[in-house]
Amino acid sequence: MGKPGPDKVGFILTRQQQDERSGISLTYWLCHDQGCSPVTLQGQEAVLFVLDQQVEALNRLLAHLRGWRLAKVNMTDLKGRGVHALYSQSLKTYRQIQELCQVHGIAMMEEDIRHADRYLMERFIQGGAGVLQRGSRVRLQPADYAPRFRILSIDLETTMRADKILSAAFYAEDFQRVLMQGEGEDTDQVRYYPDERSLLQAFIQVVDEYDPDIFIGWNVIGFDFRVLYNRAQALRIPLRLGRDQQPLQLHESGQGKLFVRMGGRIVLDGIDTLRGATYQFESFSLENVAREFLDRGKLIEHVDDRGGEIQRLFREDKQALARYNLEDCKLVWDIFLKADLINYLIERARLTGLPLDKVGGSAAAFDNQYLPLLHRAGYVAPEYASGMSGLSAPGGYVMDSRPGLYRQVLVLDFKSLYPSIIRTFKIDPYGLAEGLKEGADEEDLLPGFNHAIFSRSKTILPALIERLWGARDQAKASNNAALSQAIKIIMNSYYGVLGSNVCRFFDQRLSSSITLRGHEILTRTRDVIEEQFGFQVIYGDTDSVFVWLGDDFPEADANSKGRELAEFLNQWWQADLEKRFQLQSQLEIEYETHYSRFLMPTMRHSDKGTKKRYAGLKRQPDGSTSMVFKGLENVRTDWTPLARWLQEQLYSRIFYGQEWKPMLEKTVADMLAGELDQRLVYRKRIRQPLGQYQKNKPPHVQAGLKAELMYQQRQQPSPYTAGSYIEYLWTVNGPEPLEFVRSPIDYQHYLEKQLQPVCESILLFIGESFTDLTAPQGKLF
Repeated sequence: MGKPGPDKVGFILTRQQQDERSGISLTYWLCHDQGCSPVTLQGQEAVLFVLDQQVEALNRLLAHLRGWRLAKVNMTDLKGRGVHALYSQSLKTYRQIQELCQVHGIAMMEEDIRHADRYLMERFIQGGAGVLQRGSRVRLQPADYAPRFRILSIDLETTMRADKILSAAFYAEDFQRVLMQGEGEDTDQVRYYPDERSLLQAFIQVVDEYDPDIFIGWNVIGFDFRVLYNRAQALRIPLRLGRDQQPLQLHESGQGKLFVRMGGRIVLDGIDTLRGATYQFESFSLENVAREFLDRGKLIEHVDDRGGEIQRLFREDKQALARYNLEDCKLVWDIFLKADLINYLIERARLTGLPLDKVGGSAAAFDNQYLPLLHRAGYVAPEYASGMSGLSAPGGYVMDSRPGLYRQVLVLDFKSLYPSIIRTFKIDPYGLAEGLKEGADEEDLLPGFNHAIFSRSKTILPALIERLWGARDQAKASNNAALSQAIKIIMNSYYGVLGSNVCRFFDQRLSSSITLRGHEILTRTRDVIEEQFGFQVIYGDTDSVFVWLGDDFPEADANSKGRELAEFLNQWWQADLEKRFQLQSQLEIEYETHYSRFLMPTMRHSDKGTKKRYAGLKRQPDGSTSMVFKGLENVRTDWTPLARWLQEQLYSRIFYGQEWKPMLEKTVADMLAGELDQRLVYRKRIRQPLGQYQKNKPPHVQAGLKAELMYQQRQQPSPYTAGSYIEYLWTVNGPEPLEFVRSPIDYQHYLEKQLQPVCESILLFIGESFTDLTAPQGKLF
C-alpha cells in the first residue's frame, strides 16, 4: 500500500507565528476548494546555527535564560568549521538570544529566517500544501494546487488632510458597492451613512460578508489602509478585517515602508506588484498607468486638482463622486487583469515559496530554493554578508562605443548570459567550498576568477537554473506569459544575490567569476566577429554586441547574415569551451535586431562615444519599421515634453530621409512666441522631504520650497512628501512651481539647455549646426 494522501490540499495565503505555552505556534491560512481555513502547528522550535568553538561561551552567556538548547549537528559552515544548532522554544527567547550574541560578537548563521518560512522551506513547500492530520499531530507537505482567489479592489476618498473618510468603494466582477457619508437615497450600488463611524462599521461588515482572500488597490497600503487604521484608532473601532477576527496590524519598516498583517487575507499594491513584475511607466500614478495601459483614465474633470475636485463633488454631486470612486477601483482591477498580475504572483510562489504579498524578495527566493539543498549537502549558510570582499569584481561589461550615424547594424544578444555562465562554469557557493577544500580531486576542479576554484561535480545552483531554464522554455511553448516572466526575473536575480553585500551568500569570488567571465565572453565574441567576418563591432553592453555590416551592405541580406553570425558563434563557443575547459557550453547567442539606421552619439562636449545611449530605426522581419530610443532624452522624464518630442521627430525624419529643417525652425519659432508653454514643464521626483535638502538644492527642490512657502501663507497643507513629483517652469527668476508661476518664462534657457542638446547629438553627424539654423530667431530674445 502507498502512503496515505493529504486530508486537504490548498494554497498558502498567509503565515503567522506566535508564542504559546507549548512552544511556538505556526498558523497557515490555506485557500482550497471549500474556501479558506487555518492550519495550526503547535510546539515548534526556532533554530539558528553557531560555531562549535563558541558553544562554551554561549552556555555561559545564555545561562540565565530558559527555553533553549544546543545540539551538535553533522554539518559545517562553508569554511569547513563544525556547527551546533541552537533551538528556542519561544520567539521572545529567540530574540533575546540574538541580541546577546550580537552584543558579545558571537557569530550566528541563518538567524534571520522566520520559523514560519523555514518550516515550509525545509519541506520544499512552495505555494501549494497538503495537510496531514494523525490524531493531534498536524503537518504539511508539498502539493500542487491551482487556487482561485476571491479578490476585492478597494479605494477611499477622504478630506484633503485625510482626516476623515468621505466614501469607500469596492469592486469585483460580481460585486460593486460605494459607501458614502451624508444624506442620499440608497441604491443597489450606493449606500449612505450619517457619519464616519457608521461608514467605517459598514466597511468592516462588507469585508466580512464578501469574504475576500486578496485586497487590491493603488498605493493601497500607504494610503487606504493607513487611513482606515488611523480613523479606526481615532474612532475607537476595532478594525477586524482579518478572518481570525483580530484587529488589523500596520507595521512600518526602518525604511518607512508600511506593511499590513491580517489573518487569512493579504493586500496587494498595484504599484509594487507592477514594479516587481518589471513593468515600467513614466509615472506610476493611477491616471498615467491607466491611460498607458487601458487607454482610459479617471472619471474626473480636473485631474491636476484631484483633491479639490473630490471635495467639490462631495458637497455638490455625491452620485458623481460615487461613480469616480468606483471607477478608480475598476481601473485597478482591469490593470491587474490585463497584466495578469495574480497569475504572475501565483507562479512566483510556486517557483520560489515567496508569499504572494512579498515585495521584492530576491534574496528570500534564493534562500528558499538553495538552503534546503545546502543543508542536505552538509553545510549551513555563512554568517550574513561575510564573504570575501575588496576584490576586483566589476559589474557588467560596457564597451567603449564608436560614435557615428550608421546603416545596417545588427544586435546579437546572449540569452540570459549570467544564468548561462553559472550553468556552464559551475559557479556556486557550495561548489566553491568544495573546490577550495584541501585534498580535492584535481580533475574535478574548475578555475574561476580572483582565485576562485569550483567543483565540477558538487554543485547546487547550476541544477536549479537548469530546472528553471527548462520550465521557462515550456512556459513559452504553452504561451504562459506569467510563468515565463516570473522565471526570467528569478533567474536574473541570482547574480544579484551573490553580488550584493546585504545578502548571506555575498562573496566577490562568486560575483567576479560571473561578471569577469561575461567580460571575457563579450570581448572574445567581438574579436571573433571582427577577425572571422571583417565586420566592426561598434558597441557592446553586458550581454549584447552591435555589429556594423557597413553602409553599403545590402539591406535585404541583413537578417540572413544575422542568423549566420549567431549560428557560427554558438558553434565557436561550444568548440572553444570544450577545448579549454572540457565543458559543455550553455551559452546561447541569438540574432535579435536589425537597425537599418543607427545613431551612437558622442558624450556632450566630447568626441568620445556614449554608453547605454543610442537610437535606431528597427526593421522587423516582415519589413515594418519602428523607432527605438535607449537612454536618450526622449525616454527620460527629467527632460521637458517639448525637448523629448522634438528629438523623436527630428531623429525619425532624418532616419526616414524626410525633410526636417522646416519642422525644427517652426518648433523654435513657436516656442519663442509663447505658443508651447504647456510643453516646457519640468517634472522630477523628490527622494526625501523638502526640508531635508540642506546643502544641495537642485532646481525641482527650489521650486518645491517656493511652493511650500505659498501653501504656508494660504494655511494649506503642502502636497509634497518623499516620492512626490514636482512640476515647475524655468523663469527669468529661476525655477518656479507650476501652480505658483509669477515670472516670465526664460525661453533662452529652454533653447540652450533643452532644444539645442537633443538636436545637436544627431546634427553633428550630418554636417549641420543647431545654432546656425536657429540663430536669427534666438537673437530676437
